[in-house]
Formats: sequence, structure tokens, C-alpha cells
Amino acid sequence: MSIREKYSNLIKTKALAFGFQSCGISKADFLEEEAPRLEQWLNNNFHGEMRYMENHFDKRLDPRLLVEGSKSVISLSYNYFPEELQNNSDFKLAKYAYGEDYHDVIKEKLRTLVAELQEEIGEFAFRVFVDSAPVLEKAWAKKSGIGWVGKNSNLITKKNGSFYFLAEIICDLDLIEDFE
Repeated sequence: MSIREKYSNLIKTKALAFGFQSCGISKADFLEEEAPRLEQWLNNNFHGEMRYMENHFDKRLDPRLLVEGSKSVISLSYNYFPEELQNNSDFKLAKYAYGEDYHDVIKEKLRTLVAELQEEIGEFAFRVFVDSAPVLEKAWAKKSGIGWVGKNSNLITKKNGSFYFLAEIICDLDLIEDFE
């Protein structure tokens, strides 16, 4: 087994042990297919009042601009379907909002995961992302084989449908791609 295979398998095994439902790997490269779609979406003002979407166009499409020397994008899904459903019919709360702020919870899991990986692999450059930076999470998750884009434009996974959060680790490890 090559080092690339060993590291790729280790990352996936540890990710599942940390409670992530899916883990896929893509080559950190320019998202050629997404560039015209993003440009058209912005030109059509489909982003509404989310003006921040107009910023960092190049970074959204190329993770190498976010993490110097990056070679791989590790995409992960984390299930948010609650163990207990709400009983009060006076109000409705979105299922993803039941617990603590998912940004904090998942980022902490990612940082701990990376720390454990670095104990076994050695130091490597990385950044973790959870819906709070110019990263096209859905495009990376699709590219890594985590799921497919449905007619509703959501990424669908076999295991969790669309009840999950997406997260990424962009790193300088040369890992084996899972899909495209």
C-alpha cells in the first residue's frame, strides 16, 4: 500500500470514528465546471442581498488560493437529523437548529480530527471550513463522490438524504481522489 493510500484510508477511517457520515477526497484544483455557473448566478443577481457572494470569486473556485501548497480537499458530511423531534406544535424549529451552533461544533471536531491525524502522519498545512469562508462546499462534496445534486439543487447522499452539514479540510497532503 502506498503512502497516499495509507493516508487517504486513515483520514476516512478517523473521520467516520469522529461521527462524520461521509468522507471523500478531491484534488485541490480550479473548479472549471463551476466557474461559468457561479459567474452567471452572480450576474443574474440570484444571490439577492447576500453581497458577500460577490467577494473572493477566484478563491471560491480555487482552494490553492485559500491554503498555500494545497493538494487535496477532504469533504465531509455531518448528520443533523435530531435524535428527538420537537413535540410542541405551537412553533416549528428547523431540525438543523436544535443543538449548539453547528459551525462551532463541527470546526472543533475537524480540528481534533486533524490533530489526531498529525500525530500519526506528521505536520501538514491545512485549514478547516464549515460554511463560513469562500468555499463551494456542495461542488467539492459532489466532486469527491459524497453525493449528487438533485432537482432541488441540494446535494443528496445515499445515507442521509439532505439532512447533513458539509465541511472541508483543505490541506497540502497528496491524497487519492475518490471520484472525478
